[in-house]
Parts: sequence; C-alpha cells; structure tokens
Amino acid sequence: MSAAPVPAWSAAALVLLAAAWPACLWAAACGSAVRRLAGLCMAGTVTGAVLLLLPMAYGRSSYQDVALVFAVLSPAGVLVFTRFAGAGARADAGPGAHPGDG
Repeated sequence: MSAAPVPAWSAAALVLLAAAWPACLWAAACGSAVRRLAGLCMAGTVTGAVLLLLPMAYGRSSYQDVALVFAVLSPAGVLVFTRFAGAGARADAGPGAHPGDG
C-alpha cells in the first residue's frame, strides 16, 4: 500500500513542471543552435529532477530507478541529437559549401 502524497514534494514537482519546463521548451525552440541545445540539456535536467521528486511525494522509492536511467540516457540522447542535427546542417549546405561562406 502506498502512502498519501506529501504536499511539499508534490508542490516542488509542480513548480518545476509549471515554471521551469516551459522555459526549457522556449529555449529549445527559439534562438541559435547553441541556445536550443542548452534548452534541451536543461529540459533533461528538469525532467530528471521531477522524476526524483515524484517518488518522494508518493513514497515509492522503487520508482527512483526511472530517474537514474533517465539521468544516464539523457546526456547520450543530447549527443545523438546534436550529431544528427549537425549532419543535417552540413548536408543542407551542399558539397562545395564552406562554413565561412555566407
């Protein structure tokens, strides 16, 4: 049987989801490539924090494994995303284009 949710942990998770997550999405959607990458990294960090707060709120410590797996896979996912996004940008430039051409 699980315990009733603890309001402090639930409130902390709600604040992260309501305040930090939209800021992450905005940073990941607007601006330069570096800013979008930073927004994606920040979104991973916020999601990991929420995944750590929710097991504390509901008294289910076994769910912290999900946060641990996410914390390990999130940076790798950002690197894979960067690799594919960078390859797409180079392919769009054409075979004879150089980074300094404008």
